[in-house]
Amino acid sequence: MMQYFHWYYPKDGSLWRKVKQEASKLADLGITAVWLPPAFKGTQGDYSVGYDVYDLYDLGEFDIKSSVRTKYGTKEEYLAAIRTLHDHKIQVYVDIVVNHMGGGDETEIVKVVKVNAENRHEAISEPYEIEAFTKFIFPARKGKYSKFEWDHTCFTGVDYDHRTGETAIFNILNEHGDDWESMITDEKGNYDYLMFSDIEFRNPAVREELKRWGKWYYETTSFDGMRLDAVKHIAPQFYNEWLVYMRQMSGKELFAVGEYWAPGDLPLLLKYIEATDGKMSVFDAALHHQLHTASRSGNSYDLTTILDNSLVSAMPELAVTVVANHDTQPLQALEAPVDPWFKPIAYALILLREGGYPCVFYPDLYGAEYTDKGRDGNQHHIVMPALESLPALIKLRKVAAYGTQHDYFDFPNCIGWTREGDPAEEGSACAVVISNSEAGNKKMYIGATHAGDQFVDALNNSKEEVVIDDSGEAVFYCAAGSVSVWVKKALVDKIS
Repeated sequence: MMQYFHWYYPKDGSLWRKVKQEASKLADLGITAVWLPPAFKGTQGDYSVGYDVYDLYDLGEFDIKSSVRTKYGTKEEYLAAIRTLHDHKIQVYVDIVVNHMGGGDETEIVKVVKVNAENRHEAISEPYEIEAFTKFIFPARKGKYSKFEWDHTCFTGVDYDHRTGETAIFNILNEHGDDWESMITDEKGNYDYLMFSDIEFRNPAVREELKRWGKWYYETTSFDGMRLDAVKHIAPQFYNEWLVYMRQMSGKELFAVGEYWAPGDLPLLLKYIEATDGKMSVFDAALHHQLHTASRSGNSYDLTTILDNSLVSAMPELAVTVVANHDTQPLQALEAPVDPWFKPIAYALILLREGGYPCVFYPDLYGAEYTDKGRDGNQHHIVMPALESLPALIKLRKVAAYGTQHDYFDFPNCIGWTREGDPAEEGSACAVVISNSEAGNKKMYIGATHAGDQFVDALNNSKEEVVIDDSGEAVFYCAAGSVSVWVKKALVDKIS
């Protein structure tokens, strides 16, 4: 799959048109699913990335928040892009953002308790009233698609008192609960609240409205799957109920992947999967942490441990593996980029092995350049060049990475594996060698059926040709600090 956007994508309304134009190229490359950004109107209209959702029903149709279109284009362009992706047999995964809403239309007087930001169970005030933007009436839409209006009973908390201008975390007291919803960890005491007006899933009217919206969204777009935003901050019970409804309603086993960002914390990812009864895949934040660390550590990193404590090792069938995403790219709050020299290695690790469902990041295929304020308060100009070897690595997954896998994780600075290939995929099979230090080599078994076959490095990092011996083995090479992917010589034309 491919994440077809990044945080700093230009605010010119071009994305839906671009993905439509690129659909055939993506299909030829080997992309089988595209994750599109949040398509609904945000608090800043055509400036919103989409995670500051205002109206879930406005896909770039109504003149509100100073624009009709979203950052990515109009509703018509969005639907046209989806149709074109489907025409090219590419599935569409939509970004579901239902943890919070922002940009309320009217204020209400709301009873709250102010809480300690680092321990949200600790009240630092007596109950009192504030003025909060918790009324959403959607005046531009005028009841089209849904007449449901949101008020303070639909939210657990806010972070702004309009009356005084104070910014803090306020727990709303209403009939659905006088505390936050239960989360699976005690991070910040309780991490239900993230931002804006936090949705109250204990309110049955809210759950029913989100089901109505889910049905409308599916019937409007015919999406194939969902990326679920900020699941760390949503009680698992909601998605346990909502995903069952969506799959029964659609009659399809809609794919779902949750964003539970817990770098290096495999037990927490497994705990969330258990809490949701395996109803969704999860991004492998634990593996991403390893890739980031390895890229910063040079030859002091032990490559034999790179998959240790990762979701793809523990539960590969539910692991979506990533090298980068919009939260980890430079200047973001969770910034943890994989250094450029290591990216080909990282992509080989997620694209060419049996386990996991790999996700390619937009700037790594197309490049990106942007200027914004960093966490230090200063402006920074960021250039993310396209990864030259990425198209070949994606194609290698499509044409070569099949069959039984044999691992050779036996030396700290040089590891490898082979895939024996599948007779149904003509010419398939590959041998991968990785070094984070000097040039390396591995004697590896790739299968006796390949005896006498010539193999070459599809990435051109090693110039030798290798011939498989009668036992199905050969010595495969890689250059210093790089990855080589060895395939049958006759297969190279399919990759170029």
